[in-house]
Parts: sequence; C-alpha cells; structure tokens
Amino acid sequence: MKRLFSRFSGGSRIGVFVDGPNVLRSEFDVDLDDVRSATLEYGRPVVTRLYVDEHATPGLIQAGEAHGFEIVVTSGDVDVKLAVDAASAAVRGEFDTLSIVSRDMDFKPVLETAARHGVETLAVAPGEHGRSDGLQNAAHTAITLD
Repeated sequence: MKRLFSRFSGGSRIGVFVDGPNVLRSEFDVDLDDVRSATLEYGRPVVTRLYVDEHATPGLIQAGEAHGFEIVVTSGDVDVKLAVDAASAAVRGEFDTLSIVSRDMDFKPVLETAARHGVETLAVAPGEHGRSDGLQNAAHTAITLD
C-alpha cells in the first residue's frame, strides 16, 4: 500500500464506500481484505458498503458479505447511489472519516462536501493505473493499494 500523506489519529469512526464496478476489476486484482485492512488503520468501521450493479455475480455478492460489507445493488448508476448515500451519511455525522474506494473523479464533490462538514476524508485507489489524481488530491489522505 502506498500512502501519499496522512493526518488521521486512527481512532475515529469510519464509513467505507466501495465503488464495485470501478474497483473490483480483473486488471486491478483488488481483494476486499486489502480494502478493509487499508481503511482499518484510519478508524473503526461503522459503515462498510459495497455498491454493485444488477449484473454483479452471486459470487461477488457472497464475497462482499463474507468480508463484512453491506451489499447495495442498484439497477441505475452505481456512482449516483453511492455518492448520495455517502454525502448524506457524512452530513448527518454518521462517521468521523469518510473513505471512498474508487478510481472515479465523480466522487470529488462527495469528498469536498464531507470535508466542509468537518469529516476527514480518505481516497483509496485500486492501484497506480487506477488512481485518479483529482480524487486523491481532493481527499485529506490518499492510499493506493498495491
């Protein structure tokens, strides 16, 4: 795991939102254990959600559940559902730290909204080739999974 910078104490409540279609791709070889381990350093998980579309395989859904993720299946755009859920939870104060696991620049406004409401932000990229510099730069802390 490559850390770009960090300002966390590690004792906060963390919300982890995983963009399944953009992260769990064969070219990134991301393991859900790696995602969980990477975020545990920054807090105690109080929300752990894996967002997938209606084409997700039963095996992926079972793997997500086995790794302790709440699975959110959407028939529409995964990004929209994840963004609305993450921003809403951050504004409601459900956690102290918001972790977005994605390579998608669409989540930059979510990180910015959370930060404006006093929530620390963490961007987790699925690998060097899957890293969005804009998303990483919008977060307080950025991690790139190896």
